[in-house]
Amino acid sequence: MQPSDTALVPFVSVDHMMQLIHYIGLSDMLRGLAEYIAEDFKRWESFDKTPRVASHSAEGVIELMPTSDGETYGFKYVNGHPKNMAEGLQTVTAFGLLADVSNGYPVLLTEMTLLTALRTAATSALVAKTLAPKSAATMAMIGNGAQSEFQSLAMQAIAGITHVRLYDIDPAATAKCAKNLAGTSLTVTICHSAEEAIEGAQILTTCTADKAYATILTDNMVGAGVHINAIGGDCPGKTEIAPAILRRGEIFVEYRPQTRIEGDIQQLNPDHPVTEIWEVMTGRAKGRTSDKQITIFDSVGFAIEDFSALRFVRDKIKGTEFFHPLDLLADPDDPRDLFGMLTRAES
Repeated sequence: MQPSDTALVPFVSVDHMMQLIHYIGLSDMLRGLAEYIAEDFKRWESFDKTPRVASHSAEGVIELMPTSDGETYGFKYVNGHPKNMAEGLQTVTAFGLLADVSNGYPVLLTEMTLLTALRTAATSALVAKTLAPKSAATMAMIGNGAQSEFQSLAMQAIAGITHVRLYDIDPAATAKCAKNLAGTSLTVTICHSAEEAIEGAQILTTCTADKAYATILTDNMVGAGVHINAIGGDCPGKTEIAPAILRRGEIFVEYRPQTRIEGDIQQLNPDHPVTEIWEVMTGRAKGRTSDKQITIFDSVGFAIEDFSALRFVRDKIKGTEFFHPLDLLADPDDPRDLFGMLTRAES
């Protein structure tokens, strides 16, 4: 028995995702994702919101990130295992799903390892465009792992930077990033310390992988007027920014209850004031208010950003061959006769 069209779920494999990115163009895909994220941030109050469901172990964390706008439901499965890199494995892998709330049927299943890197970069750059100094042209990229090229190119495509200064404790990672960015129009400078990397930079991005209370940016390193894009601290016990910097700056987050557990602000008192970024995008709160202000995006990633990315992919694969029709759902002729479908299949 052949499944009906309603029982076939579009599945976007890693190979198809790469084809889709090249078909759209990386810069255009980053801009498109940022547009979808901005649209959903502006209707933030229509979504179900909950901190992600996390299962922690000594080796890392496995998480589910669900949300719904009442019409469509989405979730992402994602892991974070810093030890994987030493074993030749990805630190982060992910897949995601969209479903129709009216009947519960999935409408999209897709890889999200690549897509998460893209949506994380698009979110960073969207927020930097909102909060960073308007003249920002240089970014320090501290941590040159799997996210670094995406972050750099998103900042160029969306926030308008022209220069990126790279640093990682592993020189091989910096060399990798510099090589991958060599074919772009970005000016790339290899640096030998975090202090050197932030010289002349208006945007400071920290993206390190170790699950540790680290201090990548110390208080004396950060002067007035910069925007800090802190994306590496994303689980309990993992930080990058000195508490003194957090107290000097204005802090913006995705979803307070989640970021207070997982973000750099886990180092502060639970009542320390922070602003959710959707409030700035809808005009409910102020963003940057002076040239001297330090703005900090304490980003841990939130399910609505994944929802936006899934929406984007669902829309963009229509009319293309960048997916497999997946026979995922049982589809008996009589919905009450699942057993009959099974027995007829024997013959």
